[in-house]
Amino acid sequence: MAEPTPRRNESRLRPAPLLFEPAEAACDPEHFFDLESMDDPRALLARATELAQAFRAAADRAVEYQAVAAAQLADPRRFDRLSPADIAERAEWTEDYAKRMVEFGRGLLRGTEAGGGPESLG
Repeated sequence: MAEPTPRRNESRLRPAPLLFEPAEAACDPEHFFDLESMDDPRALLARATELAQAFRAAADRAVEYQAVAAAQLADPRRFDRLSPADIAERAEWTEDYAKRMVEFGRGLLRGTEAGGGPESLG
């Protein structure tokens, strides 16, 4: 799920550091995978495009894991199952979105979802 754009007086959240980026580089707010040091705009466009595609793929995969976790948490066989409202609160989703994510996750667990995502369910 996309992060909302911060308002003017709110601080912008930094993304979690990626495992393959050196920790000392991640501490520098101007550093971003050495893109700031590239002088050739063609190379910059190519590398930035590669990163954008990788981040999209990672985000899609993370959403699938969220959906699986939501489905597992909502499983009626669990004694400690959570309601869609509880899942929504934990994940900072709307209740309707949580319901769709639970269904999407159930499909993934059954092996019937082919990456359609929760947006395509409703």
